[in-house]
Amino acid sequence: MTEPTAAALPYGTPDAPRLAVRGEARLEIDPEIARITLTVSARGTDRKTALTDLTRRNEHALTLIKSYGDAVEKLETSSFTLTPQLTDKGRHERIRAYHGRVTLTATLNDFTALGELTTRLADLELTRVDGPWWALRPDSPAHRSARTQAVHEAVQRAREYAEALGARLEAVLEIADLGAEGPPQQQGYGFAAPGSARGAGLESAPALDLEPHRQTVYASVNARFTMTRPVL
Repeated sequence: MTEPTAAALPYGTPDAPRLAVRGEARLEIDPEIARITLTVSARGTDRKTALTDLTRRNEHALTLIKSYGDAVEKLETSSFTLTPQLTDKGRHERIRAYHGRVTLTATLNDFTALGELTTRLADLELTRVDGPWWALRPDSPAHRSARTQAVHEAVQRAREYAEALGARLEAVLEIADLGAEGPPQQQGYGFAAPGSARGAGLESAPALDLEPHRQTVYASVNARFTMTRPVL
């Protein structure tokens, strides 16, 4: 029968004990982008009237948003619906009106422009504005900073454990994201650019003073090390 080697033992050996620690980092970062959702509505007694009004209002909203140029990073049409509304009474399926709706999502990086655009959109006919939702970009350097700090914290914690036993760290055996070796666990990752873009030829509206909500970026790693023989 083959004797187990030191590498197969889960807790190391007396001459090369193992340390398992967790490193964590939590950063508070200014958001980089903000998203708003715009819902344009129209209602008419016939389909053509509802579509005509909805198209006109949608084009007006798109023109206003696009007039802010580079301040708008992305503009998307999320959904479009045209729903017939039936009469409440009667045996026959009679349509009393048509309800149309278009939903737009805009992503901005200029928060001065965001406050102004929000109020101007809210002033449009039969238009609903939701947001803003603050966020970091997926490739934001803040995520890397948090992961790096989590690793440094794990090394420092392991070094303190080893020093408490009169030993020192020798090697790192493994560094893994929290949940990488087992069932997935939710990890939290959670912007301000100066200047304002104004649409030409459109009525101006007072800018809404919006305070960006700082984002929390969190990173956590599990790390395993070997250390020298403790002095007990």
